[in-house]
Amino acid sequence: MAIGKFLAAVMDCSDPLVLSKFWQQILGGDIDTRTETAEWVALSGVPGLGYLGFQKVPERKEVKNRVHLDIDVESIDDAVALAVALGAKKVASVIEEQTNWFQVMLDPEENEFCFILRKNRS
Repeated sequence: MAIGKFLAAVMDCSDPLVLSKFWQQILGGDIDTRTETAEWVALSGVPGLGYLGFQKVPERKEVKNRVHLDIDVESIDDAVALAVALGAKKVASVIEEQTNWFQVMLDPEENEFCFILRKNRS
């Protein structure tokens, strides 16, 4: 038996509003105006996720994330082009695995995420 239920994923960052607007363009959802401060911003209604929060922290990112977001896309090339135009960076080349292809990316604060193109889209 679980002791709770999933509420939200939260990213530590230096500028919650800027990073939330980046992720809003990538994933959708709406900025929850009740949370819009210099310290905290949340996107609500993010398809497949619900809430995605952005929390201001004083330290800068130093090492690879222990958790990252995988984003299901129809075209890796199109997703990369849009993300780069929004401030993301592409890391290395597309990697093929047994069930999908993926492209590692960095958001504007260098949090890792991946665009995933599944081989079997059912």
